[in-house]
Amino acid sequence: MTLVECKNLYKNYGKREVLKNINLKINKGKIYGLLGPNGSGKTTLIKLINDLLVPTNGTILINGKNPGIESKKIISYLPERTYLNFDMKISETIEYFKDFYDNFDEKKAYELLKRLNINKDDKLKTMSKGTKEKVQLVLVMSRKADIYILDEPIGGVDPASRDYILDTILKNFNDNASIIISTHLISDVEKVLDDVIFISDGKIILNESADKLRNERKKSIDAIFREEFKC
Repeated sequence: MTLVECKNLYKNYGKREVLKNINLKINKGKIYGLLGPNGSGKTTLIKLINDLLVPTNGTILINGKNPGIESKKIISYLPERTYLNFDMKISETIEYFKDFYDNFDEKKAYELLKRLNINKDDKLKTMSKGTKEKVQLVLVMSRKADIYILDEPIGGVDPASRDYILDTILKNFNDNASIIISTHLISDVEKVLDDVIFISDGKIILNESADKLRNERKKSIDAIFREEFKC
């Protein structure tokens, strides 16, 4: 089943083309790596899927429908920058999410916080950047969504925490959902990826099974990425 479909998708900012003729399908039950250098169009594509931007041309369908109120109900989005109110306690933030999202699992959120040794009574402003990002990931993964879109989910955490966060991601989505991970830390995440999408200068230059790529080229996804995008 196709959860996201882009057809001949373009996005311009004024005269500058940021996305050029994107054709893409995201199917359920898979983890996708959306990979590309800075300025390649990754964030613009993510914002289009989340209905935060409108295409210049082409179409994008979420579960067969145009992006809007209904699609926001089934997409759980982790932006690259923290959007939470730093003056709130974590427990207050969880209450806010529970009221705002019908599919938010409060029990799961507290379980994940406990595993990460994060105190629910602490205020976000007292936490390190990495801990804030862990809290935000907990909130995102505690929704029973169909599509999880994670923009740099491990960018601000220490290497020792990355495996745990990836394990948290793997264990908290079901076979009827899909995850899109956009990251620069390819070597850290490639072990969880089913498919990889390389994007460069607004165009998809490669869209393939991660295992197939590794077998054919006899290299890691990280090595293939470095080869494709070498300066």
